[in-house]
Amino acid sequence: MRKPLLFFVPALAVLGLTQCQSGKTAVSATATTEATVTPQQKEYKYQTVEGDPLQARIYTLDNGLTVYLSDYKDAPRIQTYLAVRAGSKNDPATATGLAHYLEHMVFKGTSHLGTQNWAQEKPELAKIEALYEQYRAQRDNPAARQKTYHQIDSISGVAAKYAVANEYDKVMGAIGSKGSNAYTSVEQTVYQEDIPSNQIEKWAAIQSERLGEMVPRLFHTELEAVYEEKNRGLDNDFSKEYEALNRTLYKQHQYGTQTTIGTIEHLQNPSITEIKAYFDKYYVPNNVALTLSGDLDYDQTIRIIDKYFGQLKSKPVPAFTVAQEAPITAPVVTKIVGPSAENVMLGFRFPGTNTPDALALRMIDKILTNGQAGLIDLNLNQQQKVLQAASFTDLNNDYSSHVLYATPRQGQKLEEVRDLLLGQLEKVKKGDFPEWLIPAIINNEQLQRTKSYESNEARAGAFVAAFVARTDWKDYLQQFEDFGKLTKADVMRVAQQYYGPGYALIYKRTGEDSNKVKVVKPAITPVPVNREVASDFYKQVTALPNPELQPVFIDYKQDIKETKLASGIPVYYTHNEENNLFNLYYVLDMGTNTDPRLGLATDYLQYLGTGKYSAAELQQEFYKLGCSFSVNSGQDRTFVSLSGLDSNMEPALQLFEQLLHAPKPDADALKNMVAGVLKGRADAKLNKGVILQQAMVNYAKYGAQNPFTTQLSEKELKALKPEQLTAVIQKLPTFQHRVLYYGPKQEASLTTTLNKLHQTPAKLTPTPASKDFTEQPLQDKKVYWVDYNMVQAEILFLTKGPVFDKGLVPTTSLYNEYFGGSMGSIVFQELRESQALAYSASSRFSNADKVGRSSYNMSYIGTQADKLPEAMAGMNTLLNDMPTAEANLQIAKAAIRNSIATERITKSDILFSYEQAKRLGLDYDLRRDVYEQTANMSFADLLKFQQARVKGQPQTILVIGSKDRLNFKELAKYGQVQQLTLKEIFGY
Repeated sequence: MRKPLLFFVPALAVLGLTQCQSGKTAVSATATTEATVTPQQKEYKYQTVEGDPLQARIYTLDNGLTVYLSDYKDAPRIQTYLAVRAGSKNDPATATGLAHYLEHMVFKGTSHLGTQNWAQEKPELAKIEALYEQYRAQRDNPAARQKTYHQIDSISGVAAKYAVANEYDKVMGAIGSKGSNAYTSVEQTVYQEDIPSNQIEKWAAIQSERLGEMVPRLFHTELEAVYEEKNRGLDNDFSKEYEALNRTLYKQHQYGTQTTIGTIEHLQNPSITEIKAYFDKYYVPNNVALTLSGDLDYDQTIRIIDKYFGQLKSKPVPAFTVAQEAPITAPVVTKIVGPSAENVMLGFRFPGTNTPDALALRMIDKILTNGQAGLIDLNLNQQQKVLQAASFTDLNNDYSSHVLYATPRQGQKLEEVRDLLLGQLEKVKKGDFPEWLIPAIINNEQLQRTKSYESNEARAGAFVAAFVARTDWKDYLQQFEDFGKLTKADVMRVAQQYYGPGYALIYKRTGEDSNKVKVVKPAITPVPVNREVASDFYKQVTALPNPELQPVFIDYKQDIKETKLASGIPVYYTHNEENNLFNLYYVLDMGTNTDPRLGLATDYLQYLGTGKYSAAELQQEFYKLGCSFSVNSGQDRTFVSLSGLDSNMEPALQLFEQLLHAPKPDADALKNMVAGVLKGRADAKLNKGVILQQAMVNYAKYGAQNPFTTQLSEKELKALKPEQLTAVIQKLPTFQHRVLYYGPKQEASLTTTLNKLHQTPAKLTPTPASKDFTEQPLQDKKVYWVDYNMVQAEILFLTKGPVFDKGLVPTTSLYNEYFGGSMGSIVFQELRESQALAYSASSRFSNADKVGRSSYNMSYIGTQADKLPEAMAGMNTLLNDMPTAEANLQIAKAAIRNSIATERITKSDILFSYEQAKRLGLDYDLRRDVYEQTANMSFADLLKFQQARVKGQPQTILVIGSKDRLNFKELAKYGQVQQLTLKEIFGY
């Protein structure tokens, strides 16, 4: 156990974040270099790699902790990952799901963080741990188990009196962290935070504290959240398919013999003792990496990290024994049944990620699907031989998988879909693909990597990938070089070796799963969350000094350059000074509300060629140039876009303009597309996310005639002529529009290129008026429900607010952060932490996105159907009687102001920020109002807003669940209950 922060606070206060002296760095000219830094107290060695685009420094502390640092000053923030090289494959076979559940526990704090009286809390937690061991041993004695669980529940309430629920989330919110989360996979468990750059010391103090010790407090309520997570998986057909695929590919290895979430049996019989043993075994510094990318000072950052993490003690980490898998000699077929659409999934087994053959697998995957010119892209998707197909890799240390996936067209047998996928593999094995494809893939991968390195998340994530794979950073970068040397012969050899007669074959069919089970709801007494209490650790960390950072708001007049083309078309642009990539947009203020054919026309474009190129050849030409195009139409805006290498912008734009002005009609393509649209519509009715979040929400807001249902009927679709849709495309450049550009071109070069290539008439036509749907008043209390075969029930509480009012935005921002915006919010604390009613619960007052439209308050909870009464009552109580918590309010204010102070809107986002501001009738950055006004807001301000806009407001409640599990008597308490049919909410 590490010492409490209390013992070295004086040293911290002295250190603060003051400047430190650094010695000069000497770097040799070798590819991998060793250099030293000499700060005030200690000399640090680090590795660099010549030519590294991230200019990373890799340190190893004396206790074995690996630290990756990359300085990227896009904004005064730092993306951090704490990666532990242990995942679900390290779970004991008798306690699967342990690594994942431990991940949840690491957020619960330590003997210093998350407690107000450790001396009192500790013995109660010891009792709970012992009772869980007793509970596990009583599997065959239900009566004894029930009695033991009652004791667990009772003592948990006592222990919770001494705890401070969500204190980790609170402290991270207080320092302005964003994206606080974690994930567990087969190889690793990773904890992520996006922090302000001036809070690096506080971050280090907090993270080293929880790496040094784990206290499993609030255990049984969090276990219920994991139960709900398990139930969500049981309701997800794709998850069930993928688990079945892995069970086939890995009969011996943990990749297939156990799942990350764990079995129901193991979830219902947890062992705190085993979880603590796992933590002590694997959460040691020599098995952990810190990866940071952002606005950081290398020397200062490593000093701070060593100060806090250097005290942790290393331990030997058990070696993992890799189970050897026997060859698969014939297809192994598994049938999965569930309510979603039918599909086929094929899986092939490959060696681990660091092998040359796994590198070739990455190339094969891109040969099959790269989004533009892959064999599956062109031979199956573009030719519409299936509804949709793709492939993806799952690269892990011991083995890798290659998965091919496709959904059938109407009336198409799954066996036919299987054969089409296998046919593309045969082409790879025979080398039946063009010679230029591999070089083009290599160039496009370089382009995508360059683009990804504009993100601190991607940069720090690359370090995690290297660490988890146990790959030296030099070798990790070398993989990109080796990828660029792969030949067709390499690809064919690997394909012929691994795509043999044996593979996993999953047929997913639509129907009711007779084997569906659920995790049974235990009896849980809500526990106190102690909102107004803070641990000494919390107080000490938040009191540490740090330099203040000032916000930078966009000045649209200064940050966006404006010019005009010879035709008078306005051009708004920002300069890319970082790389050779560009984004070009033609923006029209018209969409599918204006013409329902517009969405179909823009989709049709992908299947069309020009007089010079076929559709497939056109995609190939764009791919060769490292460019891509798209046309996307929303309800009232259409974006015609081109992006890629700026050095190839002119030839790409020339191709694009040819397509827009002279698309070649294709009757067969239209016929197939219409058939695909009809099948897609049928499949959407099987998707619970589409049913609830789109169909039901639109029905509630607008009634039966709404943006979601306003589309061409089947009869109208089948009556469409190819020339009608191509005419819609050809007319787009004739309407008034504007050009947005982000790239390295200067104004003169940009306007010259556009004047030369952007073909428009001498006089542009004004865009036709967009149809606005009338919003329903939502004054009557109603409960709409849709029957869907699922374990959970998902519920949305919908309340209509006022039309957009910029004066409300600061208040709604603070309300959202305080009440329902994060894991430290009131909703999350109450419904998950205290009452254990859901894995996911949230509430948000969403401001309208356009002048004249209404705002809405939308609250969500997903829970077991048998907990529906408690869940609805819990959410409804919070909405009407918002708890007062001054500490939470101060954290919410700090979180908002820290976020804005360290957020920088850059690159093409500047242009889209301006677009959004104009839609709201603004000519300035609205974040300024939020930053300035929230500082002085009180709880009285929030309460006034809540009572006027949320409390007692008429609610329309939307519920999706199984009619056999829903409690209709309970639903009737909230309003008139009405079942909606799929035809009513989809319009077909």
